[in-house]
Amino acid sequence: MSKTAENLSDAEIIERFKDGASHLFDVLVERYSGKAYQIAYGILGSKEDAEEVAQDGFVRIYRALHKFRGDSEFTTWMYRIIVNLARNKYRWNKSRGARQNISMQATPTGDDSAPNLEMKLPDEQPPPDEKAELAEFEEAVYREMEQLPDLYKEALILRNVEEMSYEEIARVLDCKLGTIKSRIARAREELRKRLGL
Repeated sequence: MSKTAENLSDAEIIERFKDGASHLFDVLVERYSGKAYQIAYGILGSKEDAEEVAQDGFVRIYRALHKFRGDSEFTTWMYRIIVNLARNKYRWNKSRGARQNISMQATPTGDDSAPNLEMKLPDEQPPPDEKAELAEFEEAVYREMEQLPDLYKEALILRNVEEMSYEEIARVLDCKLGTIKSRIARAREELRKRLGL
């Protein structure tokens, strides 16, 4: 009995992708595009920029997947790409103050070999029954997180929003475990001060 594409592990999908089943890449996009978007949004604070980074990230992953050796988990490799792209976009926005809007269904210009990625992004609207106080508090948390130094903000997003382990964060950000623990502790302390908690 063969597994359906959705039931394949990341490693099995990558192996079959390398053997020519490029259509299976869609499973990885469906599986992880929401997470990629959330990471990018946490760093950039902009829906349009987060969409751009998530799409660009998956285009890059598609192009490089044949070279992926599996030295780390696919998700660690993917998160590292998304974090780096989000950092670059953040720096670009900061230095130039401009944003570029693109369609999530558009194929990148000039490259017909890249997949036409259609991502299912999480709905940012709170459920109707969510209380206004909670929405205001979440907004205040995100606003204050945006003010944290980048090193703290990235680590805190990966830990609290993405619920990654300290070890995974250390691999994604290419830092020592102790450094990550210290950054997250400092970020939380700074956030508590800023929120008056």
